[in-house]
Order: sequence, then structure tokens, then C-alpha cells
Amino acid sequence: MTDSDFASLLCSRLCHDLLSPVGALNNGLELLADETDPAMRDQVLELLADSARATADKLKFFRLAFGAAGGFGAMIETGEAREALAGLFGKEKRIELGWMVADAKLPKDAVKLLLNLALIAGDALVRGGQLDVGAERGENGIELAVRAEGPRLILDPSLRAMLESGPVAGQGEARTAAAQLAFSLAHQAGSAIRLSEPSDTMLVIGVTMPQPDGMIG
Repeated sequence: MTDSDFASLLCSRLCHDLLSPVGALNNGLELLADETDPAMRDQVLELLADSARATADKLKFFRLAFGAAGGFGAMIETGEAREALAGLFGKEKRIELGWMVADAKLPKDAVKLLLNLALIAGDALVRGGQLDVGAERGENGIELAVRAEGPRLILDPSLRAMLESGPVAGQGEARTAAAQLAFSLAHQAGSAIRLSEPSDTMLVIGVTMPQPDGMIG
């Protein structure tokens, strides 16, 4: 798969996830133009505000997870990453987010990898549940871990295969873009993504990223 093919997959994923809130904005504006009842207009305005927040939250997350936020080789504030992830999942109240990252800043690629793994694990919680995200510096590097637990967890076998072994020539679609990016980030760092055995209720994903030279402990 070429770089342009992969870029197309990321764009498709972005469009898919933004279609719903942007569509709701469009519908709300159409309703507002025709509605004269004050109470109904207030409801429409509330709908517009919710849709605008959802769109902004998704864009903020994807900027960090998929984009070049902070520049190449930069250190990223983990508080910003937490806010982006909370905006994506936390406000739905369907998924309870646990954030266990002590460092104020981490290397950009480590943050991007952590967010993409969290996105995959959160999407697997089809009926909601608990999503715990952690990062800790150890002797071997920066340990990243994501744990998802809920009443019904579904991780597509193609996503598992992508995370563990990478893309297969001629294969790839929008829903696997995050997994492909995660594999690429780990592979470029000389690391491998580890997943727990298949389960209907729990998923644990871990990876060790090298600690950059000069990073103060």
C-alpha cells in the first residue's frame, strides 16, 4: 500500500466519523430557518450546540491521533491528549475513561500510538464499559497500555491481525486506518504491539516505545 493509499484511508475514516455531527448541524440549520415557535427554536439551538461540540471534539482528537500536531519529533502535553480522548468518549457517558499517565509530556509518536490504540479499544466496547489508558517510563522504554472491559466487546479479527502483523498487500479500508497507523508507529520504533487473547468482555493492548535520548526521568 502506497503512502497516498494510506492517506486516503485516513481521510475516509475522518469523513465517516464527522458525517454524523456535521449532518446534524446541517439539519438543525434547516429546521431553524423554518421554525417560528420559541420553544422549538431553543431545542434546535441546543441541538446545534451539541453537534458543534461533537464536531470540534472529534477534530481535536483526530488532529492529535492522525495529524502532525506539535511538529515532527515534538513532545506533546499529555493533558491535551487526555482532553481529546475524553471529548471523544467521555461525554457520551457510555464509556468511563480512566487516565493513568503521570508524565506531563511524552514524545509525539508515543502519544499518537496511545490515542490510536485507545480509539480501537473504545470502538470495541459496543455496549459501553470501562476504558483505561496508561503510560509509564521504565527501564526498557515508555510502556503504553490500554485496557477495555465491558458487557460486550468486539474486536474485528482484521483489526487484530493489522495490529499484530501489519497490512497485507492489496488490503485496507477506512475502519482499519487507526490499526494500520498504530502498527506503523510501533514498527518504525522497533517495537511490536501485544494483545490479550480474544475475549467477549475484555481487551488489553500493550507496547513498549523506546525512550528518546536525553529524556529526563
